[in-house]
Amino acid sequence: MIPRIHQQGSNTLGLLHYLYGKGTHEEHIDPHLVASFDNMAPDPGRDPSVAKKDLQRLLDQPLSLLDASLRPDKHVWHCSVRAAPDDPSLSDEQWGDIARRMVAATGIDPGDGAGCRWAAVRHADDHIHIIATLVREDGRRPDHHRSGKRAQAECRLIEKELGLHQVAPGDGTAAKRTTSAERHKAERTGRGRPAREELRETVRRAVAGAGSEGEFFDRLAAAGLLIRKRVAPSGDLLGYKVALPDDRNGEKEPVFYAGSTLAPDLSLPRIRERWALPVEAVASADGSGRDQPVLPDVTGPAFARRRATAATWQALLVIDHGDDGAAAAQIAAAGEILDALAQTSAAHTRRELREAAFVFERASRSHVRAVRERDHVLRQAARDLVHSGPVLGRGEGGATTAMLIDMAFFLAIAASNWHARRNHSQQAAAAQQAAEHLRAAYETAAAEPRAVLQQRGQRLAPRVRQRHAALLQQVLPELAEQIRAEAGWAALAATLDDVRKAGHDPAVLLADAARRRELDTADSISDVLVWRLRRSAHLLALPASPDGTATMGTRRTAPLAPVTQPATSAVNDPSRRR
Repeated sequence: MIPRIHQQGSNTLGLLHYLYGKGTHEEHIDPHLVASFDNMAPDPGRDPSVAKKDLQRLLDQPLSLLDASLRPDKHVWHCSVRAAPDDPSLSDEQWGDIARRMVAATGIDPGDGAGCRWAAVRHADDHIHIIATLVREDGRRPDHHRSGKRAQAECRLIEKELGLHQVAPGDGTAAKRTTSAERHKAERTGRGRPAREELRETVRRAVAGAGSEGEFFDRLAAAGLLIRKRVAPSGDLLGYKVALPDDRNGEKEPVFYAGSTLAPDLSLPRIRERWALPVEAVASADGSGRDQPVLPDVTGPAFARRRATAATWQALLVIDHGDDGAAAAQIAAAGEILDALAQTSAAHTRRELREAAFVFERASRSHVRAVRERDHVLRQAARDLVHSGPVLGRGEGGATTAMLIDMAFFLAIAASNWHARRNHSQQAAAAQQAAEHLRAAYETAAAEPRAVLQQRGQRLAPRVRQRHAALLQQVLPELAEQIRAEAGWAALAATLDDVRKAGHDPAVLLADAARRRELDTADSISDVLVWRLRRSAHLLALPASPDGTATMGTRRTAPLAPVTQPATSAVNDPSRRR
């Protein structure tokens, strides 16, 4: 149940006309009163003899107690309360009780016999509007300070008592919600999302991995946005606003939104924090103070995905074992990885990846201050993804995409657990929701490479398959039976064979892969082990043919250079397994 305190107004009759009107899309059906300050207010919705002006006069009567000079300019208080989509339909009596509890909790009518006059109007099954005059019967002003937070707290109690969907409590770090007017405008103009949401997503994509102010604004312009910069007399840039070219107001002028109104971390000062050091700077990713090896320059989309996978793995270690500031920075930068991945993904995974990035945005902010100099490895990886360009869904690019999505899934789970331990309910729920979208994207992205590996595993000689089954039993006795029963066992056997042929000890790498975080959240343990083994052994994500090249449809490409992996001391500690 979501309460919303709207901006105070000065026109009681104007608001009543809206509440009792048909709505902008004829959506107001049977508007009528469900409660009022004295339970005797006239109802223009159900009584033809009553005019809206009659209700307006009754509500505004306390204003006459004050001298004209003492009357507040903005005397109209407006609150809407909306049920969740999956909540049962409530009766008029229940909505009336909810209205009385809301005005009491917010200080509008605390029950002392001299509160403000108010009325609650229901014009849809799922919500009510409460209108009140901000002058009490005794002529004093009500104490409605922080009424939004007080309304939220009361709604949490109502949800529990009525068995409704329980909304996670917020902490003031969420982006501003779209207004009903913005939503109706989007529907009226045939836009998929309100302009505010579309702009927020576009700006987040532009900032993902950006290395400078100039690059950021170039990306905004390339995305087709209108940009208005706020410049001080000294010539210093103070802020910016953006607009969609076809989003116009009644005067046919573009509707601009400041970055800070799109999301708290999209204001220019907050974006600049990401550029405190060059994005190319490579910092210690695990918080140990040890320098991390500098990876080679990106040579293509597939290599960019390998690099991002390695950076995401390092971020997981920080989230699990680093201090709060470093972990918050990694979670924020993980949002940039998802934004960059959604921008450069193939068409068949784009929708789920875009949704994952969209919902993870809520998980990227909390009251824990991110230490921005600790997130450069992950931000560099996001930059590499953007600059390396899009990939097709097939071949090595598609396979490394599946590898990266697999790692991003575990990062989202880690972020959800991190927030949950700190009682960041909304952020934890958002990260969990992002993980579900990533799970769906992985299933699509992994279909081709999984099928190729399965075929290779099925073609292995019986004695070779038996050798790898014995190895699995030796290294992972508690999981061996479950893994061999999975559809992906043949692909894991093929990968173990590739590991041996590449000159590695399969037993050592398999044990290491199993120790790298938990496996309980994986739908297929064999799938997870395949990607971990292929990454740590520097194998192509898509199996190599006998001549050492990777098959990509009808094309062939040379093997990629190995990616330097984290030091074994950083990942082999069994105590790090959850």
